[in-house]
Amino acid sequence: MGCLALLLASVTPRFVMLFLWIFTDYMSTAFGGWFWPFVGFFVLPTTTLAFAIAENEFTTITGGIEPAGILVIVIGVAIDLGLIGSGRWGWKGRGIAKHPAD
Repeated sequence: MGCLALLLASVTPRFVMLFLWIFTDYMSTAFGGWFWPFVGFFVLPTTTLAFAIAENEFTTITGGIEPAGILVIVIGVAIDLGLIGSGRWGWKGRGIAKHPAD
C-alpha cells in the first residue's frame, strides 16, 4: 500500500502539469516559455506547479508575488523535498535495511 501511495504522490503533479500545459495557457502565462516547466516536470513538479499558481493567482499589480504566493511556493518545495529525500531516512529510521554507506 505504501508503494501505491508513493507512486500516486509522485505521478499526480506531473499529470496536473501535463493537463494544464495541453488544455490551458496557465503554465505559459506563469513561465513565458517552455524550458523551465519542462525541467520542473522532471525535477521538482510540485514546486513548478506551486510557482505557476503563485504567479497566476497571487501576483501584485507591479508583478511581484504576494506573501500568500510565497507560502504556496514554500509548501511546494517542502512537498517535493519530502517526496525526493524521504526514502533513505524512512528505511534508516525503521531499521529494516541498512544503506551500504552507513
